[in-house]
Amino acid sequence: MPMNLPKPADAVVVGGGTVGAWCAWFLRRAGLDNVILIEKGLLGQGASSRAAGVVRVQGGTPEAVRLGRWTREFYLRQREEIGTDSGFTQQGYLLPAFTEPEVAAAHARIAMQQSLGLPVRWLTPAEVDDINPTMAHGVTLGASYCDEDGFITPPRNVAAYTAALALAGVTVAERTRFTGLSADGRTVRTSLGEVEAGLVVLAGGPRLAEVGALAGISVPAGGVQHQVFVTEQHQAFADTPMAFDVPSGLYWRPEEGGLLFGMSDPDEPPGENRTIDYDYLALMRTRLAALVPLTAGLGIRRAWAATIDFTPDHLPIIGAAPGYSSVFVASAGGAGMMWGPAVARAAADLALTGASDIVDTTDLGLDRFDASGHSRLAADPIALPFPEKLAFPEKLASHEKASRA
Repeated sequence: MPMNLPKPADAVVVGGGTVGAWCAWFLRRAGLDNVILIEKGLLGQGASSRAAGVVRVQGGTPEAVRLGRWTREFYLRQREEIGTDSGFTQQGYLLPAFTEPEVAAAHARIAMQQSLGLPVRWLTPAEVDDINPTMAHGVTLGASYCDEDGFITPPRNVAAYTAALALAGVTVAERTRFTGLSADGRTVRTSLGEVEAGLVVLAGGPRLAEVGALAGISVPAGGVQHQVFVTEQHQAFADTPMAFDVPSGLYWRPEEGGLLFGMSDPDEPPGENRTIDYDYLALMRTRLAALVPLTAGLGIRRAWAATIDFTPDHLPIIGAAPGYSSVFVASAGGAGMMWGPAVARAAADLALTGASDIVDTTDLGLDRFDASGHSRLAADPIALPFPEKLAFPEKLASHEKASRA
């Protein structure tokens, strides 16, 4: 039988992925008695269970550093707080440089990161070869490295927030669609009926633009295919650090005795394609074999494709919805495992108090984008190379408060 939504609610969160689920939990932990989480499918059914799980504190901007470090610390204290965890494993992360401009950019980035307290350091080519002996020797000019970086197990993260929501008493309405808001944002319309809500947080992941459109809000966020593969096992990978070849968007890390790797395709059109592209896999394997020669002779043990979210500047969205006094928008911008819990907490803080001590959200709101979705902020320089163009409903840019009055 269909469930009955509690009425009224102190807060309604739309989207049962990493950002939405943890946001609902943080709101409940902050003291709100009646928090409802709405999910059109099942918790974690989207990108949250299909991610690569990388948790990198080596952010390309100060905001990225703060979000990444808070998220890592949250993963480390989860078991104490909720009795389970997302399986964080500290592995260390190399960001190799192959050209002199990349070396200069890395040194500038390291200086910024160190000023924020990160234990990041520069490795010489010889040190890169020593710390990751599976990489082809002599191919880099050096690398930035932080041993605090690591990865989680994405399905375990979904299990952790599912347990946390249940223990906290959050009402989880799965297979429930968000269909819109009233003009004042106080009435949330769903496939199970209407709910009066003191606060609303929209966190729809790759479909956040569509969620926003239902509320008359322009949200320049998109979704695009991302493929992940795991090689067969080989003992050489057990203790090697993760690595990210920024120019190509290729990354890899140990996974169950093999090597997990992924690589974004900036030419892939935005959408929900979840098929495996074997031609692109061949391209990925060629690049990976050039950097990790051992992989050339290994078979593929696991493969999957997900639709992951992105924003035009590769930065998160954390801010109030224009035209509403109690509606907020939260997106991790394609870094759900890396920034998701921090984005969720910052969005909860912003909704409750107007600010967050995790990160200054002043420049992270929707007002940084123009009507075409262009951001006034410089893009995060070490993000995956997602498509440059968005595919979101044309009517989004025309929705302003006046149109709802």
